[in-house]
Amino acid sequence: MTVNYSGEPSPAAALPEAAGLLGLPADLADDLAAADVAELPGARRGGSLLSRLGTTWGPLLRRPGFIVASLFLLCVLIAAVLPGLFASQGPDVTDGADKLMAPSARHWFGTDELGRDLYSRVIHGTALTIEGTLLAVGIAVVAGLTIGVVSGFFGRWIDVVLMRAVDVILAIPALLLALTIVTALGFGTVPIAIAVGVGITPGFVRTTRAEVLKVKTLPFIEAARTGGARWPRILLRHILPNSWGPVLVLALLDIGTAILVISSLSFLGFGAPPPASDWGGLIFDGSNYLITSPWLALLPGVFVVAVVFSVNHIARTVQEMQS
Repeated sequence: MTVNYSGEPSPAAALPEAAGLLGLPADLADDLAAADVAELPGARRGGSLLSRLGTTWGPLLRRPGFIVASLFLLCVLIAAVLPGLFASQGPDVTDGADKLMAPSARHWFGTDELGRDLYSRVIHGTALTIEGTLLAVGIAVVAGLTIGVVSGFFGRWIDVVLMRAVDVILAIPALLLALTIVTALGFGTVPIAIAVGVGITPGFVRTTRAEVLKVKTLPFIEAARTGGARWPRILLRHILPNSWGPVLVLALLDIGTAILVISSLSFLGFGAPPPASDWGGLIFDGSNYLITSPWLALLPGVFVVAVVFSVNHIARTVQEMQS
């Protein structure tokens, strides 16, 4: 009899004996004897952690676009925390002799009307935009998961009331809703983040509700109910973990959406006041010099597009891997 590394009988070797006891044909018993343990259902569960990580991340690491996008976003996140690693000049250092200079080896993105290095202002403005984006998506994920799980799990009149409220929010244009909330709360990064978070919450609610409706009809949920498990345990231990996948992909996609909306609101003047250098504000400042110095608006805009494109590429790749 074949044994495994622990000295115990191999499951593949035990199957022919079981087949013989059940009176199955001899050829089937021989096929079972030749079977490899790795081909048996659930055999990978006992694999090493490295093998499981290789199975998960191996296909992703073979995609050059995914690697490039991930490295770029990693640099953006580091710049949000430690901007001094990427920009040696301060964002507010002025030089009257270097006003409106074109991009060069000394000033990669050129300089603005006050002689400030535009590349340094973009790097230092990363923190404001990323903070607002993460806060907006965090609000949407928490609120969307909570409302979606409650609506999908309990159903009946609770589902009707919550989903009609979501329909009302969806009926309002997202930008108009964000402008209304920002006007009520005041200007700044945090009010913009709250406005954007409220605007993208309905998508998370609908996605979570659809997954909960699908998961709660599965046999293991019925088994948990039959076993006497209370509904908080069923929600937290069974339904929520099995409904998280599509919500994660949506969160990645909405990071790009949140960056665009936050930058748009900052462009309209609702963002952090000067001399703060968030991305939307930098594009607005450069729009006054589109004829004479187009790089002031073009290069910050290209940077925003690159970040959004990278986030969307990662989200689409993860979505393909899940499907």
